[in-house]
Amino acid sequence: MSPSAQSVSQMYEQLSEREQYIIAELIYRLLPDDVATPADLLAIAESQRDYERGETVSHDEIDWD
Repeated sequence: MSPSAQSVSQMYEQLSEREQYIIAELIYRLLPDDVATPADLLAIAESQRDYERGETVSHDEIDWD
């Protein structure tokens, strides 16, 4: 464990159980969301169908200005 991680761990251990819960919730909310929800899976499937039908927009067709 890095020195900064050790320091954070020591500070965390000094907090009350309620404070630890609050800090843990904050950390969970800051972590990246890498879990595909049912809505995500539907959107991915729909975009795949659009791609297969040729219903996509070329990168060069987008006005980036």
